[in-house]
Amino acid sequence: MIYPIVAYGDPVLRKKAVEIEKGSIEINELANDMFETMYNANGVGLAGPQIGKPIRIFVVDASPMEDESMQDFKKVFVNPVMLEESGIEWSFEEGCLSIPDIRQEVNRKPQLKIRYFDENWEEHEEVFDGLKARIIQHEYDHIEGVLFTDHLSPFKKRLLKSKLANISKGNINVEYRMAFPVKKR
Repeated sequence: MIYPIVAYGDPVLRKKAVEIEKGSIEINELANDMFETMYNANGVGLAGPQIGKPIRIFVVDASPMEDESMQDFKKVFVNPVMLEESGIEWSFEEGCLSIPDIRQEVNRKPQLKIRYFDENWEEHEEVFDGLKARIIQHEYDHIEGVLFTDHLSPFKKRLLKSKLANISKGNINVEYRMAFPVKKR
């Protein structure tokens, strides 16, 4: 099932997601739906809040990236906990399916250690670096209620203000289904 991607401005993107209780939902089915939704939108990562579910899950598949080291990087992260981020911050241009047509340089640390469960409820503790770490950090931010635009300088945020407002109003053309914030009357 392909979900609509929740657009910037929806409160679900700003909430800290809640842990998933083992057995409370069918993780494999949800993960498959999230991968299908992500592929439909040409993304490399997708978090629960981005499909309107404020739960601690995200999926990544970096195989569409041209970097050969990313070809086998397809994972499901359930109830992840960031244990450590290390190294000297580096800048890289990021975008987001919930914030279409905006890409900006974001500084992040190059290495992380994370504990998580996979789609079979097997626990892992792993270290990732480079682009793998960046994709995980971006998606982890989503389950913490943080968007990549939050990492920008106040000046850059001001420059993007009207574009972000247009996205939240639904004034944007994308090739995938989106869910826009409901206007209060």
